[in-house]
Amino acid sequence: MASETPAVRGSCLCGAVAYDLRPPFGFFKYCHCRRCRKNSGSAHAANLLVDVKQFAWTHGEDSVRRFELPGARAFCTGFCNHCGSALPWLTKNGKWMLIPAGGLDDAPGILPDKNVFWDSRAAWYVAADSLPCFAEEG
Repeated sequence: MASETPAVRGSCLCGAVAYDLRPPFGFFKYCHCRRCRKNSGSAHAANLLVDVKQFAWTHGEDSVRRFELPGARAFCTGFCNHCGSALPWLTKNGKWMLIPAGGLDDAPGILPDKNVFWDSRAAWYVAADSLPCFAEEG
């Protein structure tokens, strides 16, 4: 990785796995497809894409597991075999790493710029900014 741009750090919940990535990113978007909802356990996935040359595991790569959905052209998941946290995964063409944004320890310096598979969003989806906000559980 180039050393000019500061690294954005990420890790799993238990700390067994950590990684660095460097901008620029290919995209940062919310995906509302059924697969991403199932994988994230939430209303949508928040994913960044980075060139594989801008990504490095800093420790725990041996704890990373991969699940490829049979029959899917491009869907995969990466996860920690200790805590189950979502982790980056290499695309099938070997050129890109898909980064689940929830695992980032640092701000990536950009914001998501689109919702994709919007017509597949959960029937119960409500925009977060339309709900009351509390500093802690309210």
